[in-house]
Amino acid sequence: MKIKKGDQVQIITGKDSGKQGEVLRIFPSDERLIVKGCNMAKRHVRPRREGEKGERIEKETPIHVSNVMLICPHTGKPTRVGYKMEGGEKVRFSKRSGKAIQ
Repeated sequence: MKIKKGDQVQIITGKDSGKQGEVLRIFPSDERLIVKGCNMAKRHVRPRREGEKGERIEKETPIHVSNVMLICPHTGKPTRVGYKMEGGEKVRFSKRSGKAIQ
């Protein structure tokens, strides 16, 4: 996958399209990721102890990697990601600006 944990991404499709956030977790086998504050769903939590109440919590749910685009750190706009060799190292680069990422 071309997107890593900690990257800033923008959601391009679905109910949260246009929202931006940080990638919190990645599931490479499923090609999904979790974006902070996006694709929220309500989950019901049972009471764990006597006298405690159950509650509904809002939680981020995974979104498919094809529905997000990386935000270019140089231009601040969504971009596709490519790889190239620089000095014997494989480096990610922004296809919008042509500059290396990280």
